[in-house]
Amino acid sequence: MNKRMILLVDDEPHVIRVLRLMLEREGYEVASANDGAEALEKMGVRRPDVMVSDIQMAGMDGRELCRTARARYPDAPFPIFVMTSMTASNEREWVKELANVDFLEKPLSPRQLIARLAAHFTSAATQQENTHAA
Repeated sequence: MNKRMILLVDDEPHVIRVLRLMLEREGYEVASANDGAEALEKMGVRRPDVMVSDIQMAGMDGRELCRTARARYPDAPFPIFVMTSMTASNEREWVKELANVDFLEKPLSPRQLIARLAAHFTSAATQQENTHAA
């Protein structure tokens, strides 16, 4: 079975490094991008099973990346987790227009990310089993 691929998008190398180490230790394949444009390039080669992106980045920010990814790949509604420290509701309204996008609070706990990914993949496997059984 292929490893699940997680695409990390952040313009802070230390964030990528810490998350990559933790995810690889858990058995995930990890790709990374420093901004939205690079992330879209990587998606053009291979869609991730999950994307984890910062919002505030130079160049294409996380909001634009999420919108562009959903528009460009409507047939691949992989989950997107957006890392943010912004708590104001008006800063979070934009995700309502996009499918399968959720927030991860900063400072991000790698353990919380691992738990969210495990919950997602367990749920997806259960749905797939139920579909095949029907």
